[in-house]
Amino acid sequence: MTGEPVLGAVAPRRSEDRQPGGRARGAWRPCLWALPPVALLALFFLHPLALVVQQSFRPDTGGTSLRPYADVLASTAFREALWTTVWLALAATAGCLVLGFLLALVIAFVPFPGARAVARFVDVFLSFPSFLVTLALLFVYGSVGMANGAWTGVTGAAEGPFRFLTTPWGVLLAEITYFTPFVMRPLLAAFSQLDTAQIEAAGSLGARAPRIVRRIVLPEALPALAAGGSLVLVLCLNEFGIVLFTGAKGVTTLPTLVYGKAILESDYPGACVVAVVNVLISVGLYGLYRVVSRRARA
Repeated sequence: MTGEPVLGAVAPRRSEDRQPGGRARGAWRPCLWALPPVALLALFFLHPLALVVQQSFRPDTGGTSLRPYADVLASTAFREALWTTVWLALAATAGCLVLGFLLALVIAFVPFPGARAVARFVDVFLSFPSFLVTLALLFVYGSVGMANGAWTGVTGAAEGPFRFLTTPWGVLLAEITYFTPFVMRPLLAAFSQLDTAQIEAAGSLGARAPRIVRRIVLPEALPALAAGGSLVLVLCLNEFGIVLFTGAKGVTTLPTLVYGKAILESDYPGACVVAVVNVLISVGLYGLYRVVSRRARA
């Protein structure tokens, strides 16, 4: 026989692979690879977050105390900001669910030229910054926007009637306009996997469109609706740019309250307290979103 290795023969294992120490070193290699990203995460995210939490326990008088929490949580400004944040987020989520479901139905099941282009535009729209949508609404419904300009041009009035954009309703409209595609995207993905044979069979048996949607389409869309609605709720709770760009001075949410206390009032402990509360609410809702998304994929 020659000294060449036999085809299919198992190569001898290296001595370090057979030793317990070699196995230990192999088990530690994934941990070593994970150290750089963990270190960067701790440096650029966890450390600043820890500083915010630490500052929230340090009043201007010095020392460590719960006084900043007591002052902020008992203030009328915080309660009003919390209520405004919650109701705006819930109302915007409800509006996005209804509008997103209707638009996704039309795109998925109503044949019309350009349906694929519209579906692709929904994907592109997700990358737009929120202030861009708000700026577009200002051009249309602002005090000197196109709608008011058309009204004054036709009637000769000094001012137009559209003044809602600087109110909570304007913020609500902007949030629904911006976040509806975040509901449409998972719905379109769910509709693409729907068995159209069921819809065709129901239609051939005389079922009308509302009944088909209620009995066939909606049950399949519920997981996607829950996942999209949970995500929109989290995003609306933390939205800052829309409230700022609409110029709604009477609308104060938790993010804008953080900005006001830190920048306008120089109340850094109070701003940190509001930020900590906002983060806790957001993390809790994000956990809910992850659970709903996992069940939706299942």
